[in-house]
This record gives sequence, structure tokens and C-alpha cells, in this order.
Amino acid sequence: MIRLLLVDDHTLFRSGLKSVLAGAAEIEVVGEVPDGEAAVDFVRSTPPDVVLMDINMPGIGGIEATRRIVHLAPEVHVIAVTALSDDPFPNQLLDAGARGYLSKGCPADELFKAVHSVMLGQHYISADVAQKLALGRMVAQAEESPLKTLSPREMQIMMMIVQGQGNQQISDTLFLSPKTISTYRHRIYEKLDVCNDVELTRYAIRHNLIDPS
Repeated sequence: MIRLLLVDDHTLFRSGLKSVLAGAAEIEVVGEVPDGEAAVDFVRSTPPDVVLMDINMPGIGGIEATRRIVHLAPEVHVIAVTALSDDPFPNQLLDAGARGYLSKGCPADELFKAVHSVMLGQHYISADVAQKLALGRMVAQAEESPLKTLSPREMQIMMMIVQGQGNQQISDTLFLSPKTISTYRHRIYEKLDVCNDVELTRYAIRHNLIDPS
């Protein structure tokens, strides 16, 4: 039996995913949590075999949660299941230790295939994401995206900023000083050539990093 943890801040999506997984007799959903911190806590107390991880969530987010889970329990296989299929997220998730990457629009059989693949020690990337990664590498040869200049920590803080979190909230979540967060914020502004949080949010929307709705 494959023991599986669902991590997504949308209750409706978790419920739908759980219903889909109920169709696989060899998979048991042992838990569902709404954010990265709760996912790390769950893995620390009751390590599952596979974690289906969203990226864009409140708090530390999916990338940092994946990094912590892989460090905490290397035997746990993380698969990102997200609407954010564009670079740089796939590469950053894989760099953080994720074993797979699926789009939320993937069919059920592909989800089952991904779970079984990572249990066999393989990586699994859905076809649409793989195609975008390949195209991204081709485009990068001609023009380097400013997003690619952000470090994983800068990307994490950028996503927290555009989700409306202030310096103190980010500081408390990441256990960094407000001054350090402020330094990161201005470094992100410089790299992306924006002047404030409003421009940063518009940049994130323009690059499909967040849903404008």
C-alpha cells in the first residue's frame, strides 16, 4: 500500500484529488494539509511514501516545504501538482528534491503513473511541463529571463510578497530578521527592475506566477 499525503491550500481541490485517488486500491491517502509548514510537521511525525505538493501556498510555500521534507526524510517522494507549469518553478522544485512535476489539469491515469514511477525511484514530469522546460531552454539561449537570476530564497520571498505578506510576517515564517527580509526585497526589486510591491505583483501576474483573480 502506498501511503500518500495531500498538500494544497484549496479544500475543494484536495477533496477532488482524494476522490480520484480513491479509485486506486493500492493508494491510501493518510493525510491532507493546507500549507507547507503543516506538511513538514506531518512528515516529521508520520512519514508517508509520497507527498503531492502544491507550490503557491501561504507561508513557506511548496518549494521550501519540499526542500525541508527531502532533508528531513529523504525516503519520502515529493511530486509537485500545480497550475504553475512555467519555468522557473519546475526547475526549482526539482532542484529542491522533488521527484515529479504534474499540472493540475493532468488526467487521473497520469497521476497514478507518476506515483508509481517515483516509488520505483524514477523521476516523472508530465508531457506539457517537459515541453515547456525544453522550450524554455531553447529560449534561454537567446534571452535570459530575469526570473532565472533569482535564488530559490529570493523566489520564495517574492511569492510571499505578492501574496500580500509584509516583512514581519515573512520574517516570522522564515525565522529571518525583518532587516534581512528588507534586504531580500530590495534585491528582488533590482533584479526584476521594479520599484515597489505593486509593480512586483503586476510582474508576477504578467509572468503567470499568480492568478490575478
